[in-house]
Amino acid sequence: MKVAALAGGVGAARFLTGLARHVKEEDLSVIVNTGDDIELFGLHISPDIDIVTYTLAGLVDEEKGWGIKGDTFRCLNMLKTYGQEAWFNLGDRDLATHIYRTNQLRQGKKLTQITAEVSQSLGVKTRILPMSDDPFETRVNTPSGSMHFEEYFVRRQCREKVLGIEFVGAATAKPSLGVLDAICSSELIIVCPSNPVVSIGTILSVSGIRDAIKRTSARVVAVSPIVAGAAIKGPADKMLRALKYEVSAFGVAKFYSDFLDAIVIDNKDFLEKGRIEELGIKVSITNTVMKTLSDKVSLAEAVLES
Repeated sequence: MKVAALAGGVGAARFLTGLARHVKEEDLSVIVNTGDDIELFGLHISPDIDIVTYTLAGLVDEEKGWGIKGDTFRCLNMLKTYGQEAWFNLGDRDLATHIYRTNQLRQGKKLTQITAEVSQSLGVKTRILPMSDDPFETRVNTPSGSMHFEEYFVRRQCREKVLGIEFVGAATAKPSLGVLDAICSSELIIVCPSNPVVSIGTILSVSGIRDAIKRTSARVVAVSPIVAGAAIKGPADKMLRALKYEVSAFGVAKFYSDFLDAIVIDNKDFLEKGRIEELGIKVSITNTVMKTLSDKVSLAEAVLES
């Protein structure tokens, strides 16, 4: 069975670890958020693409949920010696990926092609597709002003109130090569347990992607990243609230209601089942908090059976 997954960040990467136990690598396409991409130290960083790639390659630091396991940070520490701001953690082996990506971009290659080359070099057979090759930046509006999502998330640690979200480039960004084909040719589309606003919402804002999902004959299933009224990780709750969505499994289902066939919610949210079903969306209930490999595999199985 061909499967396409919409993904962004740590939650999606953990889920994909379990999904990879059920779906053949060559039958899986992962469409990844690039709204978090940022330039630091002259290098193009693609945080979500890297988390997904390192995870599927078996390289990710499971404890942190990002970066490469066993990596060192000598380069970053040396930059601090020179008085450089180094609030975004970049490991030494991780830097090699960013250097390679940046050099290839300067030679005129597209991000999609470069991502495929990195995946192949790391032995990943799954198609990892950036949502777009065009410039796209997610910005968070706060009382202190507008800032890049990574500055809000990493540097400010989500402390400030979210007043709004801005997708810079959404008006002109086009899906990268392979994205629409992956959606149209799949039998199942999975919306991973990622931030609905700044991980999945970015992908859906790219011209043609949301419409393709609405038109597809594939079954569309989401996993709620909200459990018992709060985000498992990150600022999804703050951002849903800023956009006037209810912070609940129901709120997530409502966010995706124009294309969703089914949603998997956590055991703690069983009382939401009836309300969600009134939206015309099937509900499956299971443990969605992924602490162990068994949790990840079981959740993926629940999604496949939804």
